[in-house]
Amino acid sequence: MTHIASELTQLERIPTQIYNSADDACQTVADAITDLINERNAANKPTVLGLATGSTPVRLYRELIRRHKEEGLSFANVITFNLDEYYGLAGDHPESYRKFMQDQLFDHVDLKPENTYVPDGMVDSDAVFQSCKAYEDAIAAAGGIDIQLLGIGRTGHIGFNEPGSGPETLTRLVTLDSLTRRDAARDFLGEANVPRHAITMGVGTILAVHKIFLLGWGEGKASIMAKTVEGKQTDTIPATFLQQHPDCTFCIDQSAASHLTRERHPWLVGRIKWTEATTRKAVLWLAQKTGKALLKLVDEDYTENGMSDLLIEQGSAYQININLFNVTQHTITGWPGGKPNADDSNRPERATPFPKRSLILSPEPLDDVYCLGGTINRLKQHGNDVTIAYQTSGNLAVPDSEVQASIELMIELGQDRAGKADLTYAKTVKTQLKEKGTFGADTAEIRHLKGLIRRSEARSSARTLGIETAKLEFLDLPFYEDGRYRRFVATEADVTKMCELLESVKPHQIFATGYGHDPLSVPALSFEVLRAALQKCTGSEWMKDCNIWLYKGPADEWEANEIDMAVPLSPDEFENKIQGIYQHQTQRSQTPSRATNKSSNTWDLAREINRGTAEIYDSLGLAEYEAIECFKRLSK
Repeated sequence: MTHIASELTQLERIPTQIYNSADDACQTVADAITDLINERNAANKPTVLGLATGSTPVRLYRELIRRHKEEGLSFANVITFNLDEYYGLAGDHPESYRKFMQDQLFDHVDLKPENTYVPDGMVDSDAVFQSCKAYEDAIAAAGGIDIQLLGIGRTGHIGFNEPGSGPETLTRLVTLDSLTRRDAARDFLGEANVPRHAITMGVGTILAVHKIFLLGWGEGKASIMAKTVEGKQTDTIPATFLQQHPDCTFCIDQSAASHLTRERHPWLVGRIKWTEATTRKAVLWLAQKTGKALLKLVDEDYTENGMSDLLIEQGSAYQININLFNVTQHTITGWPGGKPNADDSNRPERATPFPKRSLILSPEPLDDVYCLGGTINRLKQHGNDVTIAYQTSGNLAVPDSEVQASIELMIELGQDRAGKADLTYAKTVKTQLKEKGTFGADTAEIRHLKGLIRRSEARSSARTLGIETAKLEFLDLPFYEDGRYRRFVATEADVTKMCELLESVKPHQIFATGYGHDPLSVPALSFEVLRAALQKCTGSEWMKDCNIWLYKGPADEWEANEIDMAVPLSPDEFENKIQGIYQHQTQRSQTPSRATNKSSNTWDLAREINRGTAEIYDSLGLAEYEAIECFKRLSK
């Protein structure tokens, strides 16, 4: 269906509401669910909900649980149907969607177990078709689904309807896309352990429901969100078929909306107020679109690309070009800690005090060297006091095979010492590893050893960057140590640990990431813990003179108009950074490339990103560099 609500949304084919945060969006959807349940309960009629899994709906489920416990919202008359289930996983498997729903919702409200439907992942292969048909029949018998909740995958899948799924598809067995399996790899402690098949409601099943809410958080969903909302319907992006539904609303946060035309290029869909920020965004976009250096743009480039009113306001392309060239040039600095005894009026970082106390926050080991390894090395070379703090142990990302190798080494070393070493710990972990099997949850001992493995890698990497191991802090924030992916909950204990670190270091500058990420991701939770800690430290003297620099995170980088500090790296500095990345042996996994979506090693992808940024600066008419690391200043 065609949807035009305003001039700015004229390209959008699905009603899309943008919220300041995921929590705000969840309030809206929770209100709709609450109103329907209360209305149906009053009439003694059932409410039928279609439910989704993954990190996206978790905050919504937490809000529904709160309303049940604190406001008396009753689910006794609610029937639920889940979108999908991994094929081959029993309902009690820790990564099954049945188990997920029990943990995240079912066990905390008064839903009747017999009213909760999840596809059977253990049905015999020759009975799959009948099982799927029975699922469709159960939905029909319940009167159809009143409200369906959806998330969206990076391939554009809804449920497990991967590319190639058409609007006629019903509940069925599907083969999972390789990108979908890579995204689930951490949940299963390695891509090799992720099931290759799943049972899912079809696109047609979803389109038959009465009302749909699709939720989306974080910049990782921004690109596919824009293609779904503004693109043509195509089975290569199954979510685009939601354009056919008469009552479908996308409820997304600012980060997930960032690639929509009204957010990214608003001058193309209506008149806007030209601020310094929008002017910078538009002109840098124009230069990249036309393939011209900033100083080569002419009036016609502006008028032919929806920016004629900017020319009227500022007089000429020449003056706009000069201003933006200077702004962009001033982001470049070889002194990320500030250059002493120098004019800092046009430099990103101030000259004094010098040397600075620089605190690098890394949500997991590897994030630091991957994203700013060259900058860390430069800070140290210039004499700054550099501390790297690993906010979590990262133990959930260590494959079991690495633990097995470490155990064997420990046992062999003990035997070489004629039995003098105590091998109890190694043998205990070896036994636990065997007992838990491929999909079992790690014991405390296994997670501890995995954490030690990542600490060892972090120390080796830091030495490559010139940082002594005494300047490394391992916070092991409780939200991570006590949780699992998609199920983390940060508490005051996390904030207290972060406050203790801040008050100990008293930094002049902090480098952090997690801004704009999925709210339940490790970087986002680590960043929220930092924010809460900074709030508690507001009265501290060091806070008055502390700059906070944001790096984007692995496999991504700030867009040109967002960059406030660009640190160029020489070929030798760049290769040193790559060597630092290489020390993280357990993380040498294949990662999708931004440019091709094909798999690349972590160090190759870092090369692609940092060289890509240097190429953008070169194309804008600035100096040519080997590589550039980028940062955005956090406004206080």
